[in-house]
Amino acid sequence: MASRYRAAVIGLGRMGSTFDDEIDQGGSIFLPYCHAPSYQAAPDVDLVAGADPHDEQRSIFGERWGIEAGHLHADYRDMLEKERIDLLSVCTTARIRSQIVQDAARAGVKAIWAEKPIALTLAEADTMVDTCAEHGVALAINCARRWHPFFSHARTMIEEDELGEVVQVTGYGQCGLSHNGSHLIDIVRYMAGGRVEWVYGEMESDEAAAGENDLMGNGYLAFDNGVRAYVRGMPCGIANWEIDVLCTKGRFRSIANGQDAELVKLHPGGPRGRGVPARMPFPWPAHYPSMGLTIVEDLISAIENGHPPKCSGVDGREALEVAIALRESHRRGGQKVHLPVPDRDSGILSAEIHQDEVPARVRRLQG
Repeated sequence: MASRYRAAVIGLGRMGSTFDDEIDQGGSIFLPYCHAPSYQAAPDVDLVAGADPHDEQRSIFGERWGIEAGHLHADYRDMLEKERIDLLSVCTTARIRSQIVQDAARAGVKAIWAEKPIALTLAEADTMVDTCAEHGVALAINCARRWHPFFSHARTMIEEDELGEVVQVTGYGQCGLSHNGSHLIDIVRYMAGGRVEWVYGEMESDEAAAGENDLMGNGYLAFDNGVRAYVRGMPCGIANWEIDVLCTKGRFRSIANGQDAELVKLHPGGPRGRGVPARMPFPWPAHYPSMGLTIVEDLISAIENGHPPKCSGVDGREALEVAIALRESHRRGGQKVHLPVPDRDSGILSAEIHQDEVPARVRRLQG
């Protein structure tokens, strides 16, 4: 008989509980997507508790998911002490995410699914990764495109040499480089299949680059496997949220934020027999797997088989590190910046912490 896992959520607002209510079509998201509904729908998982300092958040969460008041906690530390938790989601502001993840790892949870960005500084991210490793806790960061069926299948095609070697990846997505930029940088890293060695960066302005707030920017990334990549986090026009992967024998392009995909393969023929690029039908999945369920399955597999989640704490940290390195390159007048970044106190104040004294769900309703 399969093991049953007890799940809980810290931060009972939009991503913790109600985000799926805002979604009325697919694209890069297939429901259930956010944390509570994914646990509720997952076989072999019981959603048993939640924590949030805001009374209304706890009340809505408890009524929505059938959690009794005795298992709804104002202080997450009380929940970690009183509840036996296997799978824990951390959906709070990034301002306090690092400490919560560390406390949870020490409290004996088996896997943590944390929102992005991983943290505000590299030092915070380092401590999260190290603490989870020390306590044998699988840490996943919710840069969810890695679990999208199009990207997963395209990556498999690359690994099985259907498209040849990756030459270049280009990612387009207007965003703050820390907040939604974590999605953009991470999916470029995933498709490139290596680690970033150095970058050049251009930020939206000298003034923005001089500060610590989240900012838009563009960059050139050099990977240790020879792949080169461009990221455009400034306005992208009609190409917003597209990913283009050039390979020696093929090409994959995700269009319109995951709503379509193009596949091109090199076929025999053409001038001097060098081959002809021919568009092929992309092998769409027989059914669209839920993004959230796919992540929960990956977390359980990480517990049972000892592998890192598809987007691990290390991956989340590198997304933040690349963003910081791009900004540092601009600060240095466009110079090359090598990774790892030596100053681990470096950070970016993610856009998602703005006005975080009021829950994001409430701000959205008010706005």
